[in-house]
Amino acid sequence: MRKFLLAAALLLVLTGCDNKRGAFLESVPSQNDVPTAVAKFLKILEAKHLTHFATIDHAANAKKAGMELKPETVVLFGDPKMGTQLMECNPSMGLDLPLRMLFTTDYEGKTTISYTNPEYWSLKHNIKDKKCLGIISKMHIALKALSEAAAKK
Repeated sequence: MRKFLLAAALLLVLTGCDNKRGAFLESVPSQNDVPTAVAKFLKILEAKHLTHFATIDHAANAKKAGMELKPETVVLFGDPKMGTQLMECNPSMGLDLPLRMLFTTDYEGKTTISYTNPEYWSLKHNIKDKKCLGIISKMHIALKALSEAAAKK
């Protein structure tokens, strides 16, 4: 037990408490409100020839249930060719595909666009194949670019 505590303390000293490495979610502050950011995002998807599978308006669903929720929308999208290649690496990838982008507004009125860092999938789905790791890396770059583009005025 003593060795474990010493190792944990050493790890904290070396990496710090606020280490961003390994973060599963990434977020971008948006200059737009949720409806505007979502509309812009959908236009970007179309221009990039990506497939839009569905849009889920959690606030509208909450309202139907007699509850209130700040604007919160999820857009499901992707590239079936890339997704299929990842599912060939490990069928469990189907749990995280299609891709999802979350648009939320906090109580101060700030809109944020969030997504799962695809590099997390290599851990979650035990992906070690270099080709698949390359696809995951490209997806990470693409998600960052897409979220930043939708966030701009």
